[in-house]
Amino acid sequence: MRIAAVHHPDYTIRMPASHPFPMAKFSILKHQLVHFESEFQWYLPPLASRAELETVHEAHYLDALFAGTLDRAAERRSGFPWSEALVRRVRLETGGTCLTARLALENGLALNAAGGTHHAHADFASGYCLLNDIAVATRTLLAGRVVDRVLIVDLDVHQGDGTARLLANEPRAFTFSMHAARNFPARKAVSDLDMPLESGLGDDDYLETLAGVLPRLLDEQQPSLVIYDAGVDVHSADRLGHLCLSDSGLFRRDRFVMEAARRRGIPVAAVIGGGYDRDIDALCRRHGQLFRAAVLGMKESRYNPPPTF
Repeated sequence: MRIAAVHHPDYTIRMPASHPFPMAKFSILKHQLVHFESEFQWYLPPLASRAELETVHEAHYLDALFAGTLDRAAERRSGFPWSEALVRRVRLETGGTCLTARLALENGLALNAAGGTHHAHADFASGYCLLNDIAVATRTLLAGRVVDRVLIVDLDVHQGDGTARLLANEPRAFTFSMHAARNFPARKAVSDLDMPLESGLGDDDYLETLAGVLPRLLDEQQPSLVIYDAGVDVHSADRLGHLCLSDSGLFRRDRFVMEAARRRGIPVAAVIGGGYDRDIDALCRRHGQLFRAAVLGMKESRYNPPPTF
């Protein structure tokens, strides 16, 4: 059985050469994964619909985003210059995470080669996040009664503040964020469970901390689905992270998350999250650890069939 994975060529758009966001990483990651091509069944995502986006985002914000009428301060806060291509990209990315979640429910595991835009709020963009793909996917599945309960496992180096606020009043969703305490955003939200980490934490201490909480959470919450943000900005070389994981540490982390869910028969939909190293080939190899961990896990054992709802 091949692993379901989602990608679209338009995840990458043209950006000024001086722009700090590594936009090319989405296409380069897909190219690097050619060595595992036989292991994946690739799917093209649809654009997230207006109805799906309105499950978490305000109509006036979506109107301004689609029309390109965000004011200068709002555009600056997003981190991107507005363009029609950018709007299409973030709608594809969000549609990709919605599709990834549905594929995970069918197959036990699915991966989006983008996503993790957890700083987007109901009515504003922030930190390179314009639409909150994790919250949209969660709300859409819950609204359609496709799942009973969703656990968000956010291991990006930055707190998932937008996701926490957007799902704060949704009792069927549980937000868990394990992040560097002294990092963006300056004003943290309140997740259902926050684990702020001291700067400089390395592989062993990080993984020990995660192992002390995730199995318990899975057993307590008994979710229908885990949405996993596998941000690699926890790496020691990342210019926006304060933690010190190695490539091996990323692989071990991703393998642990997927295996912990697999043992319990819980489907996992994973997104790649943040990563900002200027060495884009190295950065994409880090994002590729998620895909390597999935391949190894699938070879060693079959994922349990997902529950029927």
